[in-house]
Amino acid sequence: MRLSALQTFLTIIETGSLSRASEKLNITQSTVTARLQALEDDLGHTLLHRHRSGVSVTAAGLRLKRYAEAMSDLWRQACQEIALPDHVRLICNFGVHHSLWTGLGQVIFENICQLRPDIAVSVWSGNSAQISDWLDAGLVDIGLSHAADVKSNQSVFELAADRLVLVSPDPQNPIAFDPNYIYIEAGTDFGRQHATAFASAGIANTSFNNPLWGLEHLLQNGGAVYLPYRLVEQHLA
Repeated sequence: MRLSALQTFLTIIETGSLSRASEKLNITQSTVTARLQALEDDLGHTLLHRHRSGVSVTAAGLRLKRYAEAMSDLWRQACQEIALPDHVRLICNFGVHHSLWTGLGQVIFENICQLRPDIAVSVWSGNSAQISDWLDAGLVDIGLSHAADVKSNQSVFELAADRLVLVSPDPQNPIAFDPNYIYIEAGTDFGRQHATAFASAGIANTSFNNPLWGLEHLLQNGGAVYLPYRLVEQHLA
């Protein structure tokens, strides 16, 4: 089994067709077809169904996809580490939840760089599930996330709580029924507490899974939103 076949398989899924995959990989469509066929022959399973409108992934293809992504990421990581300059002895792959980079994530990154100049740091941005998968696969060495799904070979350190505050340009906003209220994804616990506190308020018309985007939207359009204090401190009177 060749890595190029796995990468071609992933590109077909990403683009939705063999022709678009050939364009993205800059190879002929016959090469794409041959690589996919060789991969299916090696595994003894059909991975993709071809249609006139594109392709669909089979059950076997879905099961392979996760491993193909991990193998492709490991190869990319290996190439990166091999190319490190001689004065760099180690590489630290740092997985950070996209909502935690500003502030705490940046501080951890800068401390590693300052205290250990012999370490090259690679930052990976993702959600809690992705970071957990990366840790399991050995793709990242450190994970900063809202929730920890700890395995026996991992250590977890609880940091300070990410304090959330309700902010609005208009202090008179009727939060529970404000049509401009913005919902920010901030982890499972916050979601449950929010649903309980605003059970009769309905669903917010606007939501983001990134607090920075929510803050930008608030500053431009008004409304109300729960945001990490570390993000809004400078905006508070």
